[in-house]
Amino acid sequence: MAVVRFGPTRLVSQLQDEIDRVFTALSGAEGGSAAAATWIPPVDIREYADRFELSVDLPGVDPEKVDITLEDGVLSLSGERSPEARGSAGAESGETRLRAERGHGRFARRFVLPETVDAERVQASGRNGVLEISIPKQAKAQPRRIKVAA
Repeated sequence: MAVVRFGPTRLVSQLQDEIDRVFTALSGAEGGSAAAATWIPPVDIREYADRFELSVDLPGVDPEKVDITLEDGVLSLSGERSPEARGSAGAESGETRLRAERGHGRFARRFVLPETVDAERVQASGRNGVLEISIPKQAKAQPRRIKVAA
């Protein structure tokens, strides 16, 4: 008998992903591309005093082939990851696929940004399978300390 370790945090994460997918599909937040998307890359979003940063896991995707647009306060990411090509067809090459968990095909993500972002200075770079997007805040939106005169 095999012993399987129970990981409740993994189950909660999977449930959250499924809930996000359901609400995204119901709200139409993907703008019609949700039906065409076959996998959804995970994204981390961090906020700093002067910017927002997104880290998108896209292993196997050429960063230059990711379409990034910012229009009307909505940041959209889309692209495609091809399945691995391993020789000829599976049965002919002696391959038996035991498990396939890595998604491939079209993907799309959309994020509504606050009005405080500076859309003209958004930068993106990709390395080691991670797409990094830096979205600066407008100078007037940054907090500042005001001294009270005595």
